[in-house]
Amino acid sequence: MPIIRRARSTFQRFAESEASGGLVLMASAAVGMAVANSALAGDYVELLHTKVAGLDLLHWINDGLMALFFLLVGLEIKREILAGELDSWPRRALPFIAAVGGMIAPALIFFAINWQTPDTWRGWAIPTATDIAFALGVLSLFGSRIPNSLKVFLTSLAIMDDLGAILIIAVFYASDLSTLALGLAALLTVALFALNWFGVMRLAPYLLLGVLLWVSTLFSGIHATLAGVVLAMTIPLGSTTAEGRHNGAGSPLHHLEDALGPWVAFLVLPVFGFANAGVSLAGMSLDTFLAPLSLGIAAGLFFGKQIGIMASVFITSRTGLAQLPAGASRRDIYGVALLCGIGFTMSLFIGLLAFADAEHEAMTKLAVLAGSLLSAFAGAVILLTAGQPARPASAPTR
Repeated sequence: MPIIRRARSTFQRFAESEASGGLVLMASAAVGMAVANSALAGDYVELLHTKVAGLDLLHWINDGLMALFFLLVGLEIKREILAGELDSWPRRALPFIAAVGGMIAPALIFFAINWQTPDTWRGWAIPTATDIAFALGVLSLFGSRIPNSLKVFLTSLAIMDDLGAILIIAVFYASDLSTLALGLAALLTVALFALNWFGVMRLAPYLLLGVLLWVSTLFSGIHATLAGVVLAMTIPLGSTTAEGRHNGAGSPLHHLEDALGPWVAFLVLPVFGFANAGVSLAGMSLDTFLAPLSLGIAAGLFFGKQIGIMASVFITSRTGLAQLPAGASRRDIYGVALLCGIGFTMSLFIGLLAFADAEHEAMTKLAVLAGSLLSAFAGAVILLTAGQPARPASAPTR
């Protein structure tokens, strides 16, 4: 039927557009937020805390499904390191140094505001985090206006930021680390790199060891999504030439990246957005927001992130330590620095580890929500007014 064909064609064009994943994520998050502040709030909370094989459904989403997201972005980063925008040390150095600066400055701002309230010091790490899923979701809304190098810069910066957050959690907040599970995870990591070293090109052995690595990481006490990044770094790029693919020497990395892409964009991220954006605003007031803890978190996310990242970019580019993303202006980079202030789920997670009482928890939620929304809005405005649609950037042959 013509109507069905037109509907199918419209859906296909939407699914293939660069902004589609971001739009679906934002819509899912908006629905989650609305439900959490409606008469269905109780059912929403009950659903997320439903036990499945001994773990909450929310736990499965954040540590299970999101491991696939981190696997995908890890594959993208490795591809760019070997054959793309991060193929030189100056280009690789910039996101790493920017991530470090983007974690130090928010912590300093937090301490400056909370210096006279020692009972809130445990929350210093809350504004240091970046929610990579939502930051990339907002950036994807701009489609071809954004050069590929800028997307790679944000992805690699956010990955390093999340690895830093995982390290902070393990060192400062974790109290029940399992040395046995950590040891097993280390052995599995060595085995994965050994497969790569000996030139194993089949995906099956990597995926099998990857699942075992995820299980051991889950029981180790550190964030299980780390397993996705480790697995991604071991998947071989293989041949990226047309001749190589014709001779059967294809790219395992590209095959897995292509297979994961649609599932992550239209299943993993929407479920993640719906489950994690449901912050209840019940009982919150202006006094809650004006407390030192709230101000420290919100200011750290909005001001600290942009100051730390832009200062790092300015210093490293002027001294020659790092190279700016190709085709990206400083205004583009400033827009990305603002998006890194979207702490959201990672900041909320650290907040839950830092404070167990209801009062501090309410302050944390309100501050993270305010700082993240302000960062997202400001970053979007800057990127929207940054300039003309970007020229297509070179990419490795698939």
